[in-house]
Amino acid sequence: MDAIRVSDLRKTFVVHESRPGFRGAIRDLWSRKRKTIEAVRGVSFAIPKGEICGYIGENGAGKSTTIKMLCGIMVPTSGTVLVDGVVPYVQRESFVRRIGCVFGQRSQLWWDLGVVESFSLLQKVYRVPLEDYRARLDELTERLVLQSLLHLPVRKLSLGQRMRCELAAAMLHNPSLLFLDEPTIGLDVLVKGEIRAFLKSLNARYGTTILLTTHDLQDIEALCSRVLMLDAGKVLYDGALEALKAAHPGKELRLRLSTPCTRDALDAVLEHQPYTIEDGGMTVRIRMASGAHTAAVIAQLSGVVDMRDMQLIETSTEDIVRTMYTGGAAQ
Repeated sequence: MDAIRVSDLRKTFVVHESRPGFRGAIRDLWSRKRKTIEAVRGVSFAIPKGEICGYIGENGAGKSTTIKMLCGIMVPTSGTVLVDGVVPYVQRESFVRRIGCVFGQRSQLWWDLGVVESFSLLQKVYRVPLEDYRARLDELTERLVLQSLLHLPVRKLSLGQRMRCELAAAMLHNPSLLFLDEPTIGLDVLVKGEIRAFLKSLNARYGTTILLTTHDLQDIEALCSRVLMLDAGKVLYDGALEALKAAHPGKELRLRLSTPCTRDALDAVLEHQPYTIEDGGMTVRIRMASGAHTAAVIAQLSGVVDMRDMQLIETSTEDIVRTMYTGGAAQ
């Protein structure tokens, strides 16, 4: 059985548009302009149990809306949703005991209570047996290094400390599925590394299924074997991260010269290589296939131009995603 199965999922919202000016405000008192927004448009996918899947997209692409429907917070306009074999918004009370959620810009901890008091309240909310709760809390405290934070009020925590506590709170009842919506937003490099290591160990030890939405593609590269890319409410790409990279091969050789060059001088050597000349002929940028022999190209150029410096830039996941959104957006 798949952990998550979604078929032709759709969500529309009706919003009011305000007319400009004082007269517009008066008219709005009697009749409101309405606009229908399609946040999610026919999304379908399945995620097997134990998989870590990245769910990425630009702001407004429909990621958070999808997550909220998967968690049972929102009811779909149409389509079917099955999470762990149940319909989230129908069997809401029993369903939430199976999942954990971390929303980077929302907190499930009580602001003025100590962290451990929030944990204790969540233990009662999820009806976790006391012995299981204590064992689970000890394990999470050790793995997320929370010993010095447990008795501090949540409002006294830094962002990185609070996010570690949010992860612990989401895992106290040992859910089989974990939904993470921007869990590393605003965090420094060290805290991000700690959270990534924790999530990888969690998946390896318990087989926890994780659906991760983030704008930080380093999170995706570090954690996810599969990527779902959303654009304008539709799935733009669904597949392995390595396959995505293989489908967009390439690198750039960037040369800085001591003396300016001309296009005539380069055409004979780079007749099959696309290139551009910048900075008045002092910089040359050459686009190359991933399998091209860089050393051979440099050797050919050495007799034509006077090279001062060179840099080889591999195409990154961020470059690939940017290219797909600007050139292959779903319509």
